Amino acid sequence: MKQKMKTKKTISQLVATAAMAVASIVPSFAQNNLGAACGCPLVSARTTVTNLSSIADVNGELNATATVLDCATIWVLDRKIYVGAGKSLTIQPGTLIKGDTAIGGPVNATALVVNRGAKIYAAGTAECPIVFTAKADPMNNTYGVSNRGKWGGVVVLGNGITNLTLANATAANAPGGTCVGSSCFGTGVGTGFIEGFTVADVRNQYGGNDNADNSGVLKYISIRHAGAKINTNGNELNGLTLGAVGNGTIIENIDIIANDDDGIEWFGGAVNVKNISVLFSNDDMFDWDQGWVGNAQFLFGIQLNDNLNSPAADNGFEMDSDDQKTSATPLSRPTIYNATLIGDGDANQNTSDNSAHAAINAKEYTGGLIYNSIFANFETGLNMQKTFVAPRTGEAYVNWTPGTDLQVGCNTFINMAQAIRTSKSKTSDGAAALSTDLTKFSVTDKNDTVASVAGFDFVVAFSNPTTNVVSDEFDAIPNPALATTCATPTSNFFTYAPYKGAFSSTQKNWLSDWSYTTLIDVTNGLVACPTDVNKDGSTTNSDLSQILINFGQSCK
Repeated sequence: MKQKMKTKKTISQLVATAAMAVASIVPSFAQNNLGAACGCPLVSARTTVTNLSSIADVNGELNATATVLDCATIWVLDRKIYVGAGKSLTIQPGTLIKGDTAIGGPVNATALVVNRGAKIYAAGTAECPIVFTAKADPMNNTYGVSNRGKWGGVVVLGNGITNLTLANATAANAPGGTCVGSSCFGTGVGTGFIEGFTVADVRNQYGGNDNADNSGVLKYISIRHAGAKINTNGNELNGLTLGAVGNGTIIENIDIIANDDDGIEWFGGAVNVKNISVLFSNDDMFDWDQGWVGNAQFLFGIQLNDNLNSPAADNGFEMDSDDQKTSATPLSRPTIYNATLIGDGDANQNTSDNSAHAAINAKEYTGGLIYNSIFANFETGLNMQKTFVAPRTGEAYVNWTPGTDLQVGCNTFINMAQAIRTSKSKTSDGAAALSTDLTKFSVTDKNDTVASVAGFDFVVAFSNPTTNVVSDEFDAIPNPALATTCATPTSNFFTYAPYKGAFSSTQKNWLSDWSYTTLIDVTNGLVACPTDVNKDGSTTNSDLSQILINFGQSCK
C-alpha cells in the first residue's frame, strides 16, 4: 500500500473508532520497542545505564581507539564527549543515547563531538533507527515538543574548505586561536573554532583543505530536544552542527525534533545530505555559513505555531557566506532540490535571534541554487539583503540579479504576505521588490505564488505541546503532485524527482517507519499498512494483541 501524510478526510465511524482505540498505545509501544527488529531489548528492559564519561579520559575524550555503543545499554552524555583524531565511534542500530542537562547552563551543555581526523559510524536502519534524546525523556511519548535545549547536540568537525581568513576574523583573532568572554574566534586561514564552545581547545577546531574528507556515516538518526544558546552573539549548539565536513561523509535520513536553535547548520565544507527532517525547532530549520558547497535533496521542515513555546522560530533557509561580511571566497553555494518547508505564519517576530522570518533569507553575499521546492506560511517568501557597507563589494541580491551564484527557480510559495522582499531584518520590513525583480522571480525563474494548493494543508497545531496533544494535523503532500519544468541534476547524488517538494505522492514516504512523525499524530501515522499497529514493519500476532487489549473501550 502506498504511504503518504495525512489528508484531512471524513472516514467511517467504524474506522475512526478503531483508530482511536489503538492510538493511545501505538506511540508508547513504538518507542519502547526501539531496535526490536535488530534484536535489541525493549527500552524498559535496558537496565544498564552507562555515563560516557566512564569510558573517557578526564578531558572527555573516549579512551579506546575504536569505541562501540551497543543497544543493550542506555548511554548517557553526561558531559561533552569527544571522538579524538585517529579514533572511531560505532553506534549500533537501535541504540539509545541520552543527553544530560548540564550543571551551569548552556555554556556547559553536553554534546557528542567528532573531531577532525576521527570517524563516526552511526548507521541506523529504517527498522532500527538510532535515537539521541534528553535524559528526562521516558521514551513513552509523554515528553512534549515544548522541551528544548535539554542537552547540546551532535557536532561533526572535518578538514573541508572554509572561507575563514585572518582578514575576515575579528580583531581578537590571532594565529592559534583565542577565546574572549564566551566567544571563540578563528585560528587562521581556513580554520576556526566551531560555535557552541567557549574554550580555546584544539579539539573544537574545524577546517582544512580537503572537501573530500570523510568523517564517517550518519544514517537513520533521530536527534531530539537538543540545542544550546551560549550567548546572544550567535554562539550556539544546533541539533546537528557540521563544521567543514567533507563529501566523503554520508549523511542521510536524519530527524531533528524540538531543537533550541537551528536544526542543522553547515560551516563550510562540501558534505551532501539527503532525507532530512527538522520539526518544531526554535530558530532556523537549515542554516549555512562560511562557504558550504554541498548538495541536498528531500528536506522537510515545519515550525510549531505557538509563540509561547517557540518564540524564536525563524527562517526556513538562512543563507550566509561570510559572517564578517568581507565577501571572502569560496562563497556558500549549495545545490538544493525538493524541499518542503512550512512556517508558523508569524508576521511580527522581533526576538533577538530572528532576522527576517522568511522561507529563504539570503544575506552576507551568499550563493545557492534552490529548485523544485514548496514553501508555505512564512511572512516572506524570498528575502535578499541588498545594501552593503565596506569592505563588502556586494550583497546576496547582487548574486541573484544575474542569476549565477544565487538561483531560486521552479518553486511554489504558498500563503505568503509578500513573495519577495529586500533588506528585511528583525527591526525592519525592508523594501518592496522592484517590478523587474518580480518579473525575474515569477516569469524568468518560474516561481509560483499562490494562496493554497490542492491536497496541501500547512497548518499544524498542538492543544498541549507539553504532552504532544495535536489539535490540527498537516498534510505536506500536494494531491495531485506539483509538476516542474526544472529537471533534476544528473549526478551520482541526486535522485530523479519530477515534482516539487520533499515527498512523492505515489511512493512510500521516506519518513515512514523510523521518524518521530510516526510517534505523534501530526500526520496519518505514516505506517506501511493499516494492520501494522505497532509500526515494526510487519503484521504479526503482536499487532493483533494490541488491538484486542483495547477492543470495546469507549472512545468518546
